[in-house]
Amino acid sequence: MAKQFDFTLRGGLKMPALGLGTYAPKEGDDEVFEAVMAAVKAGYRSLDCAAIYRNERAVGSAIKKHIVQGGIQREDLFITSKLWNTCHRPDLVRASLKKSLDDLGVKYLDLYLIHWPMAYMEGEEFMPRDENGKVVFSDVDYVDTWKALEDCVDEGLVRNIGVSNFSSRQLQRVLDVARIKPQVNQVECHLHLQQERLLDFCNKNGVVLTAYSPLGAPGTFGAPGSQSEQFVPVLQEPKVLEIAKTKNKTPAQVILRFLLQLGVSAVPKSVKPERIQENYQVFDFSLSEEEMQALKGLNKDVRLCSEPVAVEHKYYSFNDPF
Repeated sequence: MAKQFDFTLRGGLKMPALGLGTYAPKEGDDEVFEAVMAAVKAGYRSLDCAAIYRNERAVGSAIKKHIVQGGIQREDLFITSKLWNTCHRPDLVRASLKKSLDDLGVKYLDLYLIHWPMAYMEGEEFMPRDENGKVVFSDVDYVDTWKALEDCVDEGLVRNIGVSNFSSRQLQRVLDVARIKPQVNQVECHLHLQQERLLDFCNKNGVVLTAYSPLGAPGTFGAPGSQSEQFVPVLQEPKVLEIAKTKNKTPAQVILRFLLQLGVSAVPKSVKPERIQENYQVFDFSLSEEEMQALKGLNKDVRLCSEPVAVEHKYYSFNDPF
């Protein structure tokens, strides 16, 4: 199997181009544990986690087992987690990071992201709601949150920091004041939402763009009333199927390879060992310029993850053009 390549972050640390996404809302801890076990065995060295996924202990148990078995050391892994919206207040940031460290069973993270620019009311509930069922917001400025993340870097709790679901304007606000510049912006990115303008902005500012839902979130695609309802899923696009047949690869492998050649890192999620292994087998082939252009032509600017509960928030991500 061809060896995975890396993206070099600002400052020199290398981040694997492909990681395992651990968001698994319908699966239990046992399935997440087995998924991480299978991923590391298959060659993955990047694990994408978050407090809101509520399964970091299961991920940590798998990491510990691999280390105990002697197959890897902590330093071989690139571990990412994310700060949830209810912990944006600067005095809560360190404690939230420490909670993720404890759950994952590690002493430091390689990357910690602000999950969304929108802050929610502080407290024990991940989604605090009022008597009418609406999410209750907090007015914390994510720029102040960022400064607390910088302190966590100084303390050695995390090696790199970044953002997720930030628009170019929001990312620019952080870049303008940051003592430690953002390394990554993790956003929804796939064949139907290629994020060309945001990718160009990130490239010009030394920020790596990472794709979540890189395969078009097949589990949620086509929900009634959604933008995606009128389109075929990315995995069923005729051009993708044609290229996959030509390359003797699966549609998922073609799409992941497309993103990597665009300069986008990706964190596809799965709890199926065979699918996890399949998604990793994208480093032994490449797409021609003609094939890349054909796939670029399939962009539809269709967003599948829009965090609709926060559309009225003053920092709602998707009010900006890109």
